Amino acid sequence: MIPVPTNTKVWLAAGVTDMRKGFNGLSAQTEKVLKAAPYCGHLFVFRGRRGDLIKVIWWDGQGACLFSKRLEKGRLSGRLRKRARLR
Repeated sequence: MIPVPTNTKVWLAAGVTDMRKGFNGLSAQTEKVLKAAPYCGHLFVFRGRRGDLIKVIWWDGQGACLFSKRLEKGRLSGRLRKRARLR
């Protein structure tokens, strides 16, 4: 279990993202598109084109974390607003 603080926000990047990107590429996209600081401790979630892969970047205070999840069945919906934020 990864201890994420209770005041952490989860940001969802609408649209599709190039899943070949690592932490550096995704954090640059976070700054450019979401206008948010990737080193603030919030979670930033990115969706692949097919909808079966997501990547999450998170700065835990000690270093950069990059998580990925590939769905074996089903797809993630691409129906998000242009910029969405969940609490």
